[in-house]
Amino acid sequence: MELSFAAATDVGRQRNHNEDNFLIDKKLRLFLVADGMGGHAAGEVASSIAVHEIRDAVNNNRDLIDRYRVDHPGVQAYEILQVLEHAIQAACGAVHQRAQDEPDKRGMGTTATVMLIAGGSDQLRGFIAHVGDSRVYLARQNQCHVLTEDHSLMNELVRRGKLNREQIESSPYKQYKNAVTRAVGVYGSVEVDTFDFDILPGDRFLICSDGMYAYVDETELPKQLAAGEVKEVPHKLVEMANSGGGHDNITAVVLRIGESQSTEIAPRTTEVSLKLDVLKGMQMFRYLSYKELVRVSNIADMLDVQTDGRVFTAGDPGDAMFVVLSGKIRLTKGDTVVTELGRGQHFGEMSLVDRSVRSLTATALETTRLVVINRKEFYEIIKREPASAVKMLWSFVQVLGQRLRKTTNDLSDALHGDKHGEETEAENLFQD
Repeated sequence: MELSFAAATDVGRQRNHNEDNFLIDKKLRLFLVADGMGGHAAGEVASSIAVHEIRDAVNNNRDLIDRYRVDHPGVQAYEILQVLEHAIQAACGAVHQRAQDEPDKRGMGTTATVMLIAGGSDQLRGFIAHVGDSRVYLARQNQCHVLTEDHSLMNELVRRGKLNREQIESSPYKQYKNAVTRAVGVYGSVEVDTFDFDILPGDRFLICSDGMYAYVDETELPKQLAAGEVKEVPHKLVEMANSGGGHDNITAVVLRIGESQSTEIAPRTTEVSLKLDVLKGMQMFRYLSYKELVRVSNIADMLDVQTDGRVFTAGDPGDAMFVVLSGKIRLTKGDTVVTELGRGQHFGEMSLVDRSVRSLTATALETTRLVVINRKEFYEIIKREPASAVKMLWSFVQVLGQRLRKTTNDLSDALHGDKHGEETEAENLFQD
């Protein structure tokens, strides 16, 4: 998959100097944006130190990165994420030390949004490390997704339900609109968000400072990132931001992943897209953002089952849930057929929340491909991502409530000899 990129930065219309910095290292396939803060040119110093410290720290681990392959167990994805996290921590220490050495730069800091592309040309993976309120956008299949979370006061207030985004301009917090809750260099260390994901042919990325995305229309961004020569795109985006007011420094780094004609890449691309599609269609995951869905997809394995093959048998320990990607599964209890499931339907979810044995037997009626999510990896997401955990728990509660109501109705029917027909799909979401 061919990689092309370009970048542009501008002081904007209302500032007298540019505190943004960006860096592109073609050999490392490293891209980063840093938006400095601190006054008296201290922000510019902070962002400059950060981009070079991060680049040097990543380059010191180049051997590890070069050995990474998506389908090779020699180097794990978490090791690459650790490299990026340690690079930002090194930058944080360097910026903080400079501020301690020069009193006029005390309190200076910077955002740092880093994206590294690793893997062979046929299977690329993206790795993001992020602090502050710069952003990474992904444009995929004509849809726009934000792959980072703003570490800003405004975003924290919105996340906690104190106000919605439409109220920001009229709220008493407006004067703190540019305040960040995390920055590189203000203290000797900082909490770093990390994230990894599959890169597909045709993907487009925008890494930018807040002076850019304040003027971004997310419905139009996929078209803007795909139009014309890649070297022209960041300049057009900067021009658009300046036309909108240019209230801050503006930086845009644009990446394009070329379309691939390889017959080896096509099945993997389809598989990644299908996994995300089926997970998105499940009630259990319906409240998750795209980024949160990708995290779940990352822990999902694929299982191929031949005709008449057993997925599990009643009495087996339950340690995973399954989603039908293709084919058909029959669930039975003894000699009784409980249901048959096709593409997009799922079973065994209860094993994610308890350790009871399987109550049914699952058999493939034809050659079937399943998405498998194991309890151990699922718990890791729950522990690391409390916001995602709350969303999934809420879905569990809703479905369990539906099942309880159905059970109550069934008992009532049995007592009174009534029958109200077959259960609906919503009432039969959790099948084991």
